[in-house]
Amino acid sequence: MRKKDLSNLRRLPAFDLPPKRVISLVPSMTESILRLGLGDSLVGITDYCIYPEGLVNAYPRVGGPKSIRVGDVLALQPDLIIANQEENSLEDIEALVEAGGRVWVTFPKTVREALTDLWDLVHLFARDRAFQTLRVLERSVEIAELAASERRRLRYFCPIWEEEHPRYGRWWMTFNHDTYSSDLLHLVGGDNVFADRERRYPLEAELGETLGEPAGARDVRYPRVSLEEVLRADPEVIIVPSEPYPYQPEDCDRLTEIFAETTAAQLGRIYYVDGSLITWPGVRLGEALAQLPSLFESAESTSTEE
Repeated sequence: MRKKDLSNLRRLPAFDLPPKRVISLVPSMTESILRLGLGDSLVGITDYCIYPEGLVNAYPRVGGPKSIRVGDVLALQPDLIIANQEENSLEDIEALVEAGGRVWVTFPKTVREALTDLWDLVHLFARDRAFQTLRVLERSVEIAELAASERRRLRYFCPIWEEEHPRYGRWWMTFNHDTYSSDLLHLVGGDNVFADRERRYPLEAELGETLGEPAGARDVRYPRVSLEEVLRADPEVIIVPSEPYPYQPEDCDRLTEIFAETTAAQLGRIYYVDGSLITWPGVRLGEALAQLPSLFESAESTSTEE
């Protein structure tokens, strides 16, 4: 999705009174709304809104993030529709805007930007419980920032998708520094081995020897890398998330064999994690700050023992 197309929707619309009918097309924002105690304003969510478990069952579903049923959204007569530039299709967002919907398009690429979105939401509803919850989360970020300044960072690789190319073999998609996931993992002790790698088009230009073509307005933040490129990068830690690619715990054994020449594989530092901790900006950040540092702390202790 092209950034220029939605820049005018990035600012939260102004309301004289808090909106009473909100639809969230973003799973991480749905969870945030509910955990901040704002669920009485929610009237619709997506099929992929699964947290908090149990609480989400009370709301109508309007399709997947990439396949929104625009008619169903409009039928719920929302005062505010919360979308995301990466997770929702440009066509659906445009259709909602053209139909008169008040759409807020979020697009946090750092932990601090994710916090800003949450603060905008909390100020919109101005409820004490939400303010208190978010203050605690912001304090957790501040503590993590202090800890990060004193920690030796470990170089990691985090695949988020993989496929087989008929000529060049298996490839993996990852993310570079210009993403929420990379910023978050940097905060908890990681150093992204593909931080400066941009996506090239077409796929053969990344995996083969073709020159490729200008990216233009296309997103370059999610490069696709070959086995040889991962081996050259030699990560000290490999993180295997459960989403967006549906990795399972047993995939760690398979990837250990594939990446056997890396330091991560040789020292047993290939870890399976809940992908939502890495890819969901919002209040899930609190759980991420509690759980993800251990991936790098355990690896660092191994380095010290060597």
